[in-house]
Amino acid sequence: MPRYLSIVAAAIVLLAAGIYLGGHPDRLPGFIRDPLVRDQDTRVVREAIQDIRDTYYRSIPESQLADDSVKGIVSSLHDRFSNYFTPKEYKQFQDFSNSRFSGIGLDVAEHPRGLRIVRVFDESPAKRAGLQAGDLITAVGSKSLKGKPSSYSTSIIKGPPGTDVTITVVHKGKPRRATLTRATVIAPVVASALRTVNGKKLAVIGLDTFTTPGAHAQVYDAIHRRLKQGARGIVLDLRHNGGGLVKEAQLVASAFIPKGKIVSLRGRGVAPQTLNATGDTVAPRTPLVVLVDRDTASASEIVTGALQDHKRAEVVGTRTFGKGVFQEVIELHNGGALDITAGQYFTPNGHNLGGGGVTPGAGIQPDVKAADNPKTPRDEALDRALSVVAGEAQ
Repeated sequence: MPRYLSIVAAAIVLLAAGIYLGGHPDRLPGFIRDPLVRDQDTRVVREAIQDIRDTYYRSIPESQLADDSVKGIVSSLHDRFSNYFTPKEYKQFQDFSNSRFSGIGLDVAEHPRGLRIVRVFDESPAKRAGLQAGDLITAVGSKSLKGKPSSYSTSIIKGPPGTDVTITVVHKGKPRRATLTRATVIAPVVASALRTVNGKKLAVIGLDTFTTPGAHAQVYDAIHRRLKQGARGIVLDLRHNGGGLVKEAQLVASAFIPKGKIVSLRGRGVAPQTLNATGDTVAPRTPLVVLVDRDTASASEIVTGALQDHKRAEVVGTRTFGKGVFQEVIELHNGGALDITAGQYFTPNGHNLGGGGVTPGAGIQPDVKAADNPKTPRDEALDRALSVVAGEAQ
C-alpha cells in the first residue's frame, strides 16, 4: 500500500475513534478523560445516568432518566413558572397552542392541585356536565395535575372533537369523576355591554385573554362601538384574565395612553427592552376604570400597571396575582423543551409586581377595594366599578 494511503487510512481510524470516544468519554482512562472532559459536573450527571441505567435492579430507559434529571434540575429552581416538557408533553403543548384540537369549554387558572375553573362557557360540554366556577380539576384520566403547569394540564384535556376525556373534579371538597365529549367551542375573547348608572351611559368591556393575536383589535372595535352609542365612561374588566402576549398588552394599553412607557423587560439572557405606547389612541380622555381580581395576572397586570402609573385609570377590585416575570420556550435536541423564566417586567414607574417566580408577588393594589360575593346574584365588584366611573363621567 502506498505510504499516502496508509496515512489516510490511519487518519480515518483515528477520526472514527475520536468521534466514538468523544461521545463515550467514560471509556477513556482517567488520566486522559479528565483533561478532555473539562466540565466535571456535567460528566458526573452523565455518569450517574449511565450507572443507574446499567446497575439499577430493574431496567429504566436512559431517555426517561434524562427527562427525570432535567425535571429535577428545573424543580430545584423552586420557580412555579419554569417547567420542562418531555418530547411527548411538548408535542401536546404545541398541538394545544396551534389550536388543532377541541376542548370542553372552560376558562381555568393554575392551582397547586391542578386547575381551578374560572368560567364555564354556555352550551359547552363542561356546562352540560354541571361543572362550576370554583371547582378544581385535579386529574385527567389517571394523570394527576398536581404541580403541573396550566399549559400542560389544559393541553391534555383537549383532543379531537367527538372523543371523550375523563376528569376528576372537586366541588366543595368532594371529588367526582366525569366523562365529557370534546367539542369545538368558540370562546369569546371580548364581551361588551352598555349600562346606565345615574342617567349616564357606561361601557363595560371584558377581555378574556391576551393569548389571542389580534385581541387588541377586538378591544378597539368594542370601544368604538360603545362610544358611538353614547358611552361616557368605560370599565375595562380584566378579572380572571391570566395574561398572554406582551405585544397585545402593549397595544391594549395604547388604546388609552397616547404616549409614554408601557412596560420594561429585563433579564440575564435577553437584551433590556422598553415598550412604549404605539399607534392611534382610541379613548385618550374617556373616564376609565380597570376592574381586577386575584386572577388578573401577567399581561393583564402590565396593562393595569401602565394605566395606574400614568394616572389614566382608577383600579377597582382586589390585589392582583403578582406575576412579574416572563418565560422563554427553549427547544431541546431530544424534542422536549424548557419553558423557563427568562426575565422580569417593570411598570412605567419601575415597580416589579412578582416575587421572581419563587415567592408570591405583591401584585397591584387597587385604588378602590371591591370584591364580588359569589353567594349573591349581583356582581358587587362591577357595580362598584360602574359607580366610580359614573362619578367621573361628565
